[in-house]
Amino acid sequence: MKSKIILTGALVWSLVALGAAGCASDRQAQAALRAQARISQAQAEQTALTQAPGGAVKQGELENDNGKLIWWFDIVTPGSKNVTEVSVDAMTGGVISVATETGQ
Repeated sequence: MKSKIILTGALVWSLVALGAAGCASDRQAQAALRAQARISQAQAEQTALTQAPGGAVKQGELENDNGKLIWWFDIVTPGSKNVTEVSVDAMTGGVISVATETGQ
């Protein structure tokens, strides 16, 4: 019984360590992408917000989508359950797409 508890504890700590390492590598990957982007997150957010007047950015991230750097934003508008998803080119600052996800 004691060996099962020790083994379980070791497994839990291993998983925690792997999760922490994954987070560190995610941060490094994001930093590398940000270094390549010509448009900052703040600039891209302002562009995205023009597509959803009165909205606020709920979430945003920079991704490499088939070799193209793209800022993705989820924008929520007060009084609406909908989320507007806007993608902005991280090199030019142009809007790539706008989609509305309807809330239930």
